[in-house]
Amino acid sequence: MCGRYVSARDRNQLMKMFSIDQLEADEPLRPDYNVAPTRKSAVVVAAPPPEAPKDADPVRQLRNFRWGLIPSWAKSKGKFGSGLINARAETVHEKPSFRRAFTSRRLLIPIDGFYEWFPLEGQEGVKKPVKQPYLLRPADGGILALAGLYETWRDPEAPEEEEPVTRFTIITTTATDDVGHTHDRMPMVIVPERWEAWLDPRLSDVEEIRALMAPPAEGTLEIFPVSTAVNSIRNNGPHLMDRAEPITL
Repeated sequence: MCGRYVSARDRNQLMKMFSIDQLEADEPLRPDYNVAPTRKSAVVVAAPPPEAPKDADPVRQLRNFRWGLIPSWAKSKGKFGSGLINARAETVHEKPSFRRAFTSRRLLIPIDGFYEWFPLEGQEGVKKPVKQPYLLRPADGGILALAGLYETWRDPEAPEEEEPVTRFTIITTTATDDVGHTHDRMPMVIVPERWEAWLDPRLSDVEEIRALMAPPAEGTLEIFPVSTAVNSIRNNGPHLMDRAEPITL
């Protein structure tokens, strides 16, 4: 699972890193050190410019979408609640909620790291065990471009003039051994040499698309405990990424 992450790069950095062709007029991008589901976050997509024909060549765009995908066919939010925040790599190409987006609506989520929580030992039988939060970030100080999907959904019960919302999900896989002690799942990433193919909406072959994804290689992530301040989404700021003394019971 990936349920909280850091997106701290500014607009200019992201546009340079991802060779952005076009900046859409979404809400301004702001550094967020505690991105939680339903919040808006920076994403990279490739799609025709808004005024161009639908069959025009896609251009790379920096957008600001909300986290928590709702399938385009959903009649209401209903069982989807705040949206589907993760999709399993093993079944993403088959599940009704994701399979259409997988073949044509893929995106990248640039992150500086993600958080996971692990219950401390010696709490057998405790109803709400104490958990130690960890930050997992690139050891080289770079970014991770997570594999994701997006859908645009219009609430049938909303006023006609209300704009549809575009929301995304993060694809996850089984954690590598060095990450597995914090959680059994981790995000999929797309390495830079595969960004163009992953973003291209014209690539629809399922097996080719699946071959583009990979978990971060073992040893490439730095993993360390951080303050429990990250537990509350009301807390934000670069201090959340600081190494902290582990919790002791």
